[in-house]
Amino acid sequence: MTNFYSAVFFDMDGLFVDSEPMWLKAETELMASYGYEWTQDDQNYCLGGPLSKVGQYMCDKVKTSESAQYFTDEVISLMTKKLSAGAPLMPGALELQNELMLNNIPTALVSASPRVLVDAVLRSVPEHSFSFSLSADDVINPKPDPEAYLKAAERFGVDISECLILEDSPNGVRAATASGAFTIAVPHFVEIVPKERLRVIKSLKELNYSKLHANYAQDRSI
Repeated sequence: MTNFYSAVFFDMDGLFVDSEPMWLKAETELMASYGYEWTQDDQNYCLGGPLSKVGQYMCDKVKTSESAQYFTDEVISLMTKKLSAGAPLMPGALELQNELMLNNIPTALVSASPRVLVDAVLRSVPEHSFSFSLSADDVINPKPDPEAYLKAAERFGVDISECLILEDSPNGVRAATASGAFTIAVPHFVEIVPKERLRVIKSLKELNYSKLHANYAQDRSI
């Protein structure tokens, strides 16, 4: 019987890197060029993707001959430039990953963003120790479908029900809990209610190896 999670999977936007303000700026810039004032409510609706949903939402908000795919491509282009210049890490994210690495716990980055954005983030954080990353381009059904997390567990050769997923958005949490993994949510804009196998915290700074060890023991006893 193990005494810790078999692997830990980190979401990217808003969980590992503080990119949500960058998304808000990119979306605001793009929509302003079409005379639409993008608000926090608009961003909250689109939080966690998938980006096809974001593009369609943008397209529906303005009168234009451009397609939903056009808006998706444009916001990806803007975000690639911003992330390539460097994305700030979320408080406690790298410290937690380093502690997991020191205790031989495998970690991976699992994102609903396209590969170009995932790679831009990883290049800007060379000190990361993820074994691999999965993007929306690496699955048929991106989040909120659990496919990415199931695929990540399969790559590590572990049972997803013994893994831990760290997420921040409702769509990400839906993907995580649907996979069967233990989940810890760190919401910022939209409330997430805790339930069995789903804990909710305010910051990754609340977590360390010892705390997760205790969480695992408690969850396994339920």
